[in-house]
Amino acid sequence: MAKVKSLFNVEGTLGEVTFYKDQDGYKIRNKGGVNKKRILNDPAFARTRENLTEFGNAATSGKMLRRSIVSLMNDAKDNRVTSRLTKVMSRVKNEDTTSARGERNVATGILTPLGKAWLKGFNFNKRAILDSVLQASYTLNPATGEVEIADLVPIQQLEIPEGATHVDFISGFLNLDFVTGDKDLQESNLVNLPIDATISTVTLTPTGVPTGVGQNFYFLKVAFYQEINAVQYPLNNGAFNALQLIEVL
Repeated sequence: MAKVKSLFNVEGTLGEVTFYKDQDGYKIRNKGGVNKKRILNDPAFARTRENLTEFGNAATSGKMLRRSIVSLMNDAKDNRVTSRLTKVMSRVKNEDTTSARGERNVATGILTPLGKAWLKGFNFNKRAILDSVLQASYTLNPATGEVEIADLVPIQQLEIPEGATHVDFISGFLNLDFVTGDKDLQESNLVNLPIDATISTVTLTPTGVPTGVGQNFYFLKVAFYQEINAVQYPLNNGAFNALQLIEVL
């Protein structure tokens, strides 16, 4: 794959060459490819159609999860979270050992221990991995979704971004059905602490237990702020905020 170095930023197709832009800049590639109509109808491309269908299911499932937690993820994500989550959902889909080829899906794969394991620990912001940002142990009560961080000393047990003066903790308890798309997210109380040597026990209790017949997902978020004249401002638009899917049941 070649990169374009020019006085002009070019996008589009010129002859057999396509110019396009991705997150790494402007690039160039041969037009190539197979006619779409042939892919959709030629028996020789049956496997391709099956792969496309399964990929579509993984992408849709990732979209369902992201949209279910948009209130948590809004300021705790990186610019590749969509593609990263789709990749993980594809692995979850692969754990479906009962559906026919081309029909394997996330809704079935997530019912398996390995399917759950692929998603557990997913960080929505790769620039802020929860296990690095929060260097303290926490416990989860799966029945209520309550998360507790005992005896937290913020100045010692957080990876503190430059300029941060305060930190927020919040958790989420989600029930999501990948078949129907039905979802119910229950968020916890928000705990805001100054980043100092004060010892605190952080208790995050969702407002209720979500309803639904889907899978249960549990999230923990850490967000940083800078206080100026008694007002707390988000630090660097959330670049240092961590959000992790800590359990799947």
